[in-house]
Amino acid sequence: MVYNKYASPVVSVFVVVMIFSHAAAYDMLDPTGNITIKWDVMSWTPDGYVAVVTMTNFQMYRHIMSPGWTLGWTWAKKEVIWSMVGAQATEQGDCSKFKGNIPHCCKRNPTVVDLLPGVPYNQQIANCCKGGVVASWGQDPSAAVSSLQLSVGLAGTTNKTVRLPKNFTLLAPGRGYTCSQAKIVPPTAFYSSDGRRRTQAMMTWNVTCTYSQILASRNPTCCVSMSSFYNSTITPCKNCSCGCQNRNNCVQSGSEIRSVVGMNTPSNTPLLQCTQHMCPVRVHWHVKLNYKDYWRVKISITNFNYATNYAQWTLVVQHPNLNNVTEVFSFDYKPLIPYKSTNDTGMFYGLKFFNDVLMQAGADGNAQSELILQKDVNTFTFKQGWAFPRKVYFNGDECMMPLPEDYPYLPNSVHRIPISSSALGGFLLLLLLGFW
Repeated sequence: MVYNKYASPVVSVFVVVMIFSHAAAYDMLDPTGNITIKWDVMSWTPDGYVAVVTMTNFQMYRHIMSPGWTLGWTWAKKEVIWSMVGAQATEQGDCSKFKGNIPHCCKRNPTVVDLLPGVPYNQQIANCCKGGVVASWGQDPSAAVSSLQLSVGLAGTTNKTVRLPKNFTLLAPGRGYTCSQAKIVPPTAFYSSDGRRRTQAMMTWNVTCTYSQILASRNPTCCVSMSSFYNSTITPCKNCSCGCQNRNNCVQSGSEIRSVVGMNTPSNTPLLQCTQHMCPVRVHWHVKLNYKDYWRVKISITNFNYATNYAQWTLVVQHPNLNNVTEVFSFDYKPLIPYKSTNDTGMFYGLKFFNDVLMQAGADGNAQSELILQKDVNTFTFKQGWAFPRKVYFNGDECMMPLPEDYPYLPNSVHRIPISSSALGGFLLLLLLGFW
């Protein structure tokens, strides 16, 4: 065996890079979550085919919010899109070589977007026309699908002459997705409404897109603060938890927001209320009451981003006592246990038409819930910060947590430090007003 003195360092660097790239896209709370794009060739045309493209969000708690998804790819040959139903290309491109019948899009690397609700019926297809908004699978599987139909020309008219598109991209607000290369899979089967007739696509290929928070944002997008009934100290979000790059153009809480320049201009740039943490969203966890066999927690979510209404928001919490949730008020709740041996993680989300939207920063930018948990006599304690969550995710992004040494501590005797309800109420009022 020949020893190469350069092999070991090269291999080590390669292994580190591979581990980091996988870790960036791996979510331990949703390890198989992804967005799968399925491309079904339904019929052949004189110069190509008609296909139905279906995007399914298999992520348990990460959705695509307004203004919706943008899907792109690069054609393998000189294909064109003759027509589309349920979506549209953002640019037509140079179609000057065509006379008479002009294609919908002639770009080598087209990008397409979903149509808005309310378009004429002849422009619709099932699961289209929602403005690109796609729910998470755990929240609403029926709304976790988006579809479009396109007629492709100059593409080949058999399975042997069609070439798969390359370099798929999926863009979504605040989302960083990396897509695989297209892969031919067994043709999709379809059944008639009575289930008695089976047909199948002429050809099917899949693309899998996975999320990476590192690609989406170099800074966290939310933070967690804490308080408890047994300690008058409120643990705020750390200063600049989400970075302070917006500190010079943030909005004072008392400002008349309508006068802010650019307020009504659509933008992916946050328009944040001035706070010490400078996060678009803060989650506050308050240990509220202690009963003999149960304990009670209050959760508050506050929106500090004037530019965003958080429709279909989700909140994921990891805590060992979530295996004994007795009752949840004001929010919907679902355990996330498919891939874990212990039920210590759950998803909270807004009740439909009641609190499913966290409106712009201000009076409407707050949603609250309380939950009652039954004590496990073998593990329950208020010591050493046990009552506070291990991880918190808002809309699929992990929030910045306080340091463990900053958690509200349990005094040697709770009775030695009485806490008046008015004092604690004052602290919480300041918290809600954004002073922490």
